[in-house]
Amino acid sequence: MGFREMLQGVRVVDDTISVHQEMLKRSVSLGHLPMLINNLKEAPGHRAAINILDRRRLCDYLRVDPGELIDILAWAMENPSDPEIVPSEEASVMQNKMEVVDLTALPIPWHYPEDGGRYQSASIIIAQYGGVRNTSFHRQLLLDSTHTVSRFVPRHLKTMTNKANDSGDEIPIAVVNGPDPMVLLAGAMSFEEPLDELRVAAALHERLYNSPLKLVELSNGVVAPADAEYAMEARITLQTEREGPYVDITGTVDDVRLEAVIEYDSIHYRDAPVFHALIPAGREHMTLMGMPRAPTIKSAVSEVVTCTDVYLTEGGCGWLSSVVQIIPENKGDGVKAIHAALGGHKSMKQVIVVDTDIDITDSARVEWALMTRWQPDMDTVILSNQKGSSLDPSRKQDGMTSKIGMDATIDPGADRSPFESVL
Repeated sequence: MGFREMLQGVRVVDDTISVHQEMLKRSVSLGHLPMLINNLKEAPGHRAAINILDRRRLCDYLRVDPGELIDILAWAMENPSDPEIVPSEEASVMQNKMEVVDLTALPIPWHYPEDGGRYQSASIIIAQYGGVRNTSFHRQLLLDSTHTVSRFVPRHLKTMTNKANDSGDEIPIAVVNGPDPMVLLAGAMSFEEPLDELRVAAALHERLYNSPLKLVELSNGVVAPADAEYAMEARITLQTEREGPYVDITGTVDDVRLEAVIEYDSIHYRDAPVFHALIPAGREHMTLMGMPRAPTIKSAVSEVVTCTDVYLTEGGCGWLSSVVQIIPENKGDGVKAIHAALGGHKSMKQVIVVDTDIDITDSARVEWALMTRWQPDMDTVILSNQKGSSLDPSRKQDGMTSKIGMDATIDPGADRSPFESVL
């Protein structure tokens, strides 16, 4: 159940497409359908996939409903498991090796004219240093045939890199593109304490695939998923370079900063490989950012009320806003859910709480619930001077923001008939 199994039934594009902004143009022209591009002008022999992962496709693929998937993700966080290491001859990602490393020959896209160049946005970095392993997403701007520069936000890999820099060490890494969806979801998770994301992915494999997560050890000692499309051996160096500008998940252009340079030593890939060429600010980007946060929100809300589902909205860029579905049992449960949700995902700026009869993925239905069940002066929570998200361009210079929660639930015990739609 690897990455390419998610490509079944997608739109196939056979005419030649350039990596220079033509992937995005084609996606727009086709309404951002999931698609597989078979012929790439700058990368003969390689293919590219875009718009592959969203909440509906992922749940259909796994044959679970969204609320169940959120619970499984939460379970995997609490029950990490050990992956299985397989020899290189059993790893499909090791089928081919580029004779001379040349990143420019891969389908690394330049999607937006506003971007600083060609970016890997869907590749994950697996780093091992000081007895700790971290797996996470970090955008990488292509510099030349063997170098990228990557944005490291202040999380675990940044901490690891700072420690290595203080010791004058480089960090060996694997840059992986096109692993299976469980690895992608685990790589998008973030934790208060260091936790090996590959062990979370292994638990998801056992639960949803009934098989172990298989890894292969690369020559630099770092492991990579054995059935990924690409596994690249590289090092986070002590050098820095300008990174950006970059169209981020909000659709706004992120700043230019000095960031760490990565040097590539080897590139392995499957036969007829498919490069995951995620479009920033698209639904796929929001799914990978938002879905792994839903379990922490649901877990926090479930401590105070009965929570059935959580959805990070597209309008909130899959990060800044959510709709939380609960079963109110006592008056005030909606307000309790608001505070818990904001605590469960501290980057969030807005939360709307609704009953189980509201489709939380339908923005019109959620707004309908607000207009028919919410009184602004009684059912609204506003919090000032809160730590905001770096993705919010409206935050104050010191990073602080305000947050809002709206309770659009029906009071328990109330006559529901005036609030129920016949449509």
